[in-house]
Amino acid sequence: MKTGQTIIYNPAAHGSTPPARLADPVVKEYQEALALFRQKLVIRRYSASTLSTYFYMFREFLKAMYPMPIRQLRKEDILAYQAMLIKERNVSSSYQNQSINAIKFYFEKVMGMPTGYYDLERPLKEQKLPTVFSKKEVAAILSNCHNIKHEAILTLIYSAGLRISEAIDIEIKDIDSDNMRIWIRGAKGKKDRLSVLSPKMLDLLRTYYRKERPKQYLFEGPAHAKYSVTSIRNVFHRAKKKAGVTAPGTVHTLRHSFATHLLENGTNLRYIQQLLGHGSSKTTEIYTHVCNTNLTNISSPLDSL
Repeated sequence: MKTGQTIIYNPAAHGSTPPARLADPVVKEYQEALALFRQKLVIRRYSASTLSTYFYMFREFLKAMYPMPIRQLRKEDILAYQAMLIKERNVSSSYQNQSINAIKFYFEKVMGMPTGYYDLERPLKEQKLPTVFSKKEVAAILSNCHNIKHEAILTLIYSAGLRISEAIDIEIKDIDSDNMRIWIRGAKGKKDRLSVLSPKMLDLLRTYYRKERPKQYLFEGPAHAKYSVTSIRNVFHRAKKKAGVTAPGTVHTLRHSFATHLLENGTNLRYIQQLLGHGSSKTTEIYTHVCNTNLTNISSPLDSL
């Protein structure tokens, strides 16, 4: 098995004359497979992020399989590839899972093979607890934003428990001030849901709107285009650094903090599940492990010695 070879031809890298390998029938087969793979992802309306991840994972798989024709690939070849990812590249469990998803997608959805034809072993799921900011840390981050747009973006993510992708997709019409709720449309799993609209958040949004006058999306970049994920991440890290918050965390930590703080305030776990858009209560239950209320009600046996 050869690894690390580039399959996709890049004219900018190779000049005007295609390399001889472009005539290789296996390379041609791989290129056609990748084109069909991308087309199927688009047709099934996978998100841009999932499309990019799956395409990358499947392309990496084909690089490792070269020069074996796809029609000759066996389950053993896929398992050997997964073993290589673990032993040689030391990839995470998440990476391995995404790789399996991409490979199975090709054979089951593109090639039409029966589900489970390639019944691949999954890595044990890592039981990592989410990182959570304290209320004081959240307040410090939000109060150290550069301008009102940046403050409004991060505050909305925290106050409604949004994913970063959901925040950039929010349109002006999704803010329902009459019923004090926010519509999150076409979120993860192509599902709509509702979240809370805080009175403080509404006041901030009204001030922001009067100043910025967005046209369609609540948060817009140049030429009224949708605000970028990269910009939000940069805004967050600048505010976090300026606030002097040294605890590790990303924009997504604001969503974790939203859920944990609701739980600490006594909100029913079922309601938190709905606000976050979790399909299973098991996913939401992880916040019980980082909820300070549970710990503060427990005394160490050391105190009774």
